[in-house]
Amino acid sequence: MGLAVALSRAQLGVEAPLVQTEVHLGNGLPVFNIVGLPETVVRESRDRVRAAIEQCGFDFPAGRVVVNLSPADLPKSGGRFDLPIAIGILGALGKIPARSLEALELYGELSLTGELRAVRGLLPAALAAQRSAHAVIVPAAGADEVSLAPGLCAFGAHNLLEVCVHLCGDSPLAIVQRVQPASLSADRGPDLSEVFGQAHARRALEIAAAGAHSLLFIGPPGTGKSMLAQRLPGILPDMTDEEALEVASVMSVAGRPVEPRFWRRRPFRSPHHTASAPALVGGGADPRPGEISLAHNGVLFLDELPEFSRHVLDAMREPIESGLVTIARAAAHLEFPARFQLIAAMNPCPCGQYGDPAGDCHCTGDQVQRYRGRISGPLLDRIDLHVEVPRLDVAHWRQHGTLGEASAPVASRVLRARERQIERQGMCNSRLGNAQIDRFCKPDAAGRTLLERATEKFRLSARAHHRILKVARTLADLAAEASVSERHVSEALALRKLDRGR
Repeated sequence: MGLAVALSRAQLGVEAPLVQTEVHLGNGLPVFNIVGLPETVVRESRDRVRAAIEQCGFDFPAGRVVVNLSPADLPKSGGRFDLPIAIGILGALGKIPARSLEALELYGELSLTGELRAVRGLLPAALAAQRSAHAVIVPAAGADEVSLAPGLCAFGAHNLLEVCVHLCGDSPLAIVQRVQPASLSADRGPDLSEVFGQAHARRALEIAAAGAHSLLFIGPPGTGKSMLAQRLPGILPDMTDEEALEVASVMSVAGRPVEPRFWRRRPFRSPHHTASAPALVGGGADPRPGEISLAHNGVLFLDELPEFSRHVLDAMREPIESGLVTIARAAAHLEFPARFQLIAAMNPCPCGQYGDPAGDCHCTGDQVQRYRGRISGPLLDRIDLHVEVPRLDVAHWRQHGTLGEASAPVASRVLRARERQIERQGMCNSRLGNAQIDRFCKPDAAGRTLLERATEKFRLSARAHHRILKVARTLADLAAEASVSERHVSEALALRKLDRGR
């Protein structure tokens, strides 16, 4: 009889709880059992592990094999437990020294030939292992991903035999080297200089970037709404290492490739309007992060906003406020981060020509109201800026058809405004709570009077009232002014078009 323990980690949202793979070899009829709440993929590892061990030249135990994945009440899924199960069996057979498995975690799926295949969720597991001062062995195909974990001792292996030889001390695996990220200054994506005119919309985009505010562009087709939205990442400040690791962890859990050279780039997600609620918010039979989590610390662009299903859009309301998605299942509650910056675009009516002097709109008032009514009031309340993007006539192009201001100087102003916010309150203005709004966004007497009159006239909600104050605070930061004045409140009110009548 023999007993061995190998360490690994499960995947629970973006968390990676420790799992002890306990292997016991006993006498009796040949039986291979896996216990500890394994899902189907984990139970199927019995055949993969058996074939991989035999292909590497070892004899599979002839008696009773019991594998316990502890803790027993934690759901185990995926092929990540193939490697620790195989190593645990070989350890129980005495082929691998027990001391070599101490403070070492293993993840990887085995092929029938013993080759190691990468699995999703390697980066969160590696970060958790680093916090526990454990080394890790991962498939070579996932080595670059785990190299992002700072201070982690990681080894990449191509097959089971390489792992066995390493653990026996005969031929050590090479330590995974950290891949240095590329400079972001070289490629920030599309530049603002490519957008002609639209000074009001460009100003709104700069304000949104400076305070991390949500923004809705309203205008006829072809006026530059999508172009402006696509250029937002180019004027946002670079992510910190902590923010970049959060983004990379979400991408890893979603099974999407993490490119270490470009891991500090802010994500930009633009799902189609036919996206379902699980696709946008997250979930499904095997819960995965949705588009709003894939846009964490970046930009979520929803083009043709009224074309999205209303219940799909309303599912975003809580994550917009909390920055977190909670997916409830019978076995567990999963949490995915979702602190994204929402940018949306819509036409003013079904045909897109309503309010356009050069257009020929035949939509009735009821049709316009029904079209705009596809967006619920509570969701509109949570969008800080509603800005019109009008059509430019040909004469304007001829007169002003030169390159506009580039992204670089705009990004410099945005960065300075962000630095003022971080120095003053430790966060962006859009994330301020009610008590912090009263402390940091309090306007002068004239500004307070103006806001009270607007609140009464347009019947603004308390949420809209607070969001106007936060935008006014951002306007003051862009102007490098210490206090919020009437001028800032007035511009913030002007930037919420839909509050003045839909």
